[in-house]
Amino acid sequence: MNFKKSSIFISCIVFIFLPTLITSQTCQKSCGNTPIKYPFGTGPGCGDPRFQPYVICNNQQLSFKTHTGCYPVTSIDYNNQVLYINDPSMSTCACTQPSKGFSLDGNAPFSFNDDTVFALLDCATDSSPIYKSNGNGGVNSTFPMCDSQGATVCSLLYSCQAISRLNLPISTCCVYTPVDLGPAFEMDLEKLHCSSYSALYGQELNPQAWKYGVGLKYKFNFNNDYPDMCESCEKSNGVCGYGGPYNSFLCNCPSGFNTSNDCFLGSSWSNSFTTVPWQTEFLLINALGWFMILALM
Repeated sequence: MNFKKSSIFISCIVFIFLPTLITSQTCQKSCGNTPIKYPFGTGPGCGDPRFQPYVICNNQQLSFKTHTGCYPVTSIDYNNQVLYINDPSMSTCACTQPSKGFSLDGNAPFSFNDDTVFALLDCATDSSPIYKSNGNGGVNSTFPMCDSQGATVCSLLYSCQAISRLNLPISTCCVYTPVDLGPAFEMDLEKLHCSSYSALYGQELNPQAWKYGVGLKYKFNFNNDYPDMCESCEKSNGVCGYGGPYNSFLCNCPSGFNTSNDCFLGSSWSNSFTTVPWQTEFLLINALGWFMILALM
């Protein structure tokens, strides 16, 4: 191979490897104004694969997805591991409107946080399954999923101007507790014969100051231990992710490289490549192909 061919070959190698050097970090540390930390991610390959189908970042808006809809995430309390979402169709002290209800997917890695209260509004006391009749056409008790101590929540809600205009008796309000929505995590208001619901947390005496939304508790794993590999990755300015056929742990670095450990400067190029075998193989095959073509020229 003469000098001209050698120069062309070296240029081709640089051309092949240069995109890898300038690739930006795939997994971002925020979605809009919401900081994103493990176990959540901004796209496929980011965060924990168990959470990726449910918490999604689209057009810089973080949303929570279930089979009943897609709901905006209002905040994430990483210290207490609670994700808060809002259902625009629910009723609040400022606005009342019809709703279909809210449900969790049965296999989703979430549960309802203890401070979340569901109040079913405008329920048909003569036909709703959450009420039991005394046999004389009246209502003398409620089904166990209704909280007999929820009268305070109901009375405060029904005192709101938006709801009081409907002139509904307080008996048509029912507070769900414990908040498990049954084994299917399903709150079907049509089946319950209720027209709407409110979900709230951080209760105060003034319902207009209530925080309306649903708090969802999550765990990192069975023992709720923060993964050591992820902690090391984040300390090195990386973002925890996954990849490969078995969704193995990967640390996504600011350079665009994925490693199996961290992004500290002590990691050399070769180390970064060897930790992602498929990437190494792809680049070597390309380099070998160019070498063979130039050798035959």
